[in-house]
Amino acid sequence: MEKANIYINKLKLKPHPEGGYFRETYRAENTISIECLPERFKTVRAFSTAIYFLLKGNQFSAFHRLKSDEIWHHYSGAPLNIYMIKTDGELKKEVLGKNILKGQQPQIVIKSNIWFAAKPQRTDSFSLIGCTVSPGFDFMDFELADRDRLIDKFPNNADLIKKLTRQ
Repeated sequence: MEKANIYINKLKLKPHPEGGYFRETYRAENTISIECLPERFKTVRAFSTAIYFLLKGNQFSAFHRLKSDEIWHHYSGAPLNIYMIKTDGELKKEVLGKNILKGQQPQIVIKSNIWFAAKPQRTDSFSLIGCTVSPGFDFMDFELADRDRLIDKFPNNADLIKKLTRQ
């Protein structure tokens, strides 16, 4: 984990509420007015935002959802499993990584309002990624899953939800 700690220190990452570490690296100066945004947004948004995000091998990004689309990019370390629960309850697993010959993808799009979580494939490593959000991220658009409510809504995924949520 020494390399993970180097990234955390050199990139000035801080703990993130969903798990792991992050730092915002970009926030567009221009904004989208409330009149031009879908109803789910209550205030203006930057055109786009970007962060570094790092999960150590024993950490996970807990199930959450955003009001914007988000693109995850793999930079370094182990491949990352991303779990998405579609609105109909279907579970979709994607692998974020650089080895496209093994079915990994260097970037993955997560659509707005989809519940998703992530975990590095290796506990002895880490995953350093980037996340780009458009319209730009605002914590008021971030919803961390309540374990019991998510299980009530998607009982077929209860085991995974228990592993990737916090009480």
